[in-house]
Amino acid sequence: MKYSDIDKFASVINCMDGRTQLPVLQWIIENYDIDYPDMITEAGPIKIIAENKDKKLIEAIKYRLNISVNKHHSRLIFVVAHYDCAGNPVLKQKQLKQLKKALKRIKKWNYDVDKIIGLWVGKNWNVKPVKQLIISDQKNKDK
Repeated sequence: MKYSDIDKFASVINCMDGRTQLPVLQWIIENYDIDYPDMITEAGPIKIIAENKDKKLIEAIKYRLNISVNKHHSRLIFVVAHYDCAGNPVLKQKQLKQLKKALKRIKKWNYDVDKIIGLWVGKNWNVKPVKQLIISDQKNKDK
């Protein structure tokens, strides 16, 4: 039996900021039936994805996301924004707008996943879901 037949993966697009890593991993494992969150990190990834200007970084994120979804059979994609981001030093409200835009852009990438979920990591490093896009239900309606 291959590992992917028994283990459950999720894809996590997160900031490289080490302060966000452990809280996000713990929250996902506690709230979803996930064994291994694949961490895809960049400095300020929601800004990169939302603006869609830096094609090299977008392709790097997609490359890693392809492995997570297509090889590890990840069914969930989490996208993380956080307090005090050095790579995207804007106010929370702007980050939340970028996060929602990033979720919509990732949806257009057409990955075969069930959900794309936006998370906010606050000042005390607590994780809260912000928005989720359900993908699998839409595919079933299209059939």
